[in-house]
Amino acid sequence: MKRQHWTGVFIELVIVVVGVFIGLQVNNWNQARAEARLGQDYVKRLTHDLQENLTGLRAEIAYYSAILESVQKTDQLLRAADPDPRALVVNAYRATEINYNAPVRATWDQIVSSGHLGLLPAGAVESGLSQYYAFDTAQDIYRAGLNSAYRQTVRQIIPMTMQIAMRAGCSDERDQRGNIVGFVKTCDLNVDPAVLTEVAAALRSNPAVLADLQYQYSFAVSATLNLGGVENNVEGALAALGVSPETLKH
Repeated sequence: MKRQHWTGVFIELVIVVVGVFIGLQVNNWNQARAEARLGQDYVKRLTHDLQENLTGLRAEIAYYSAILESVQKTDQLLRAADPDPRALVVNAYRATEINYNAPVRATWDQIVSSGHLGLLPAGAVESGLSQYYAFDTAQDIYRAGLNSAYRQTVRQIIPMTMQIAMRAGCSDERDQRGNIVGFVKTCDLNVDPAVLTEVAAALRSNPAVLADLQYQYSFAVSATLNLGGVENNVEGALAALGVSPETLKH
């Protein structure tokens, strides 16, 4: 009877141990599945955010490229013997423009604050994702452009009525998403030709305009190059998240 008693105890103990083990394994398995689902959800949401940001970045690059073109045209017109007043005023003003599309980062901030970086695919963080969200290059460019000496000088010379007219008929071109991508092809500038001539003369007679334009050229070049580098980071991050190269094409 004693032998049977201890045998029963042993069997019950084994059953309990096995039951606990199986319970732990099932719990771990359920937790792993939950984390896998959460990771997939993060990837889906983060991919959507980055694709939106990539579209905005490409729009900014296109816009700063148009600004750079206006900077170069302004330089040529300022140095010309008898430049067209309308072309000079339009390009001088367009060379002062800046743009900024704030990146979508809600998903990334949630992942970081929750300590869930490990749920992302291997190499995704190192592929440019962390670097991209660590510093807002586009905002830094915008602030530099906002404080540009050339921008301040030119916008002090061009009358407000003319700036309003520029905004009304000779302003920005937008894509289907509403992102600014350049300047309108047809510039309808409804101002007095005599006033245009006066403003063009004022731009040419102010030595600060041409001097500050030299820095504005460096600013526009740096903006396009730096945003291009950010574009590469985002493309690398999307590729690490499983987005095909074909999808990343312009």
